[in-house]
Amino acid sequence: MAGPNLEVFKFAVYVFFPVIAFLHYGDPQWYHNNVLPYKDRLFPAEEKTARDLPTNHASVREELERIKKQKAARRAQKDRDEGRVVEEMPPPGQAARRLV
Repeated sequence: MAGPNLEVFKFAVYVFFPVIAFLHYGDPQWYHNNVLPYKDRLFPAEEKTARDLPTNHASVREELERIKKQKAARRAQKDRDEGRVVEEMPPPGQAARRLV
């Protein structure tokens, strides 16, 4: 076995490593310089966050239809911008749209 010196060293590492990490990463200046700049990249802005969620089945369906219409409008605008010709949307239950 290695002896008591190794045990003292391991104990010191086990005790002081978390304390040193806390002192380094718990500093408010470090948080301000290294964490806050990435906050906008990781989390959406407050105004983009949905505040009033639908609570019943009908309002969920309405919201879903609104989102689908927005996506379809964006997709059509993107296709127009790229110069693609898109066939008309078929009735529900049939094949999806095709690019020509």
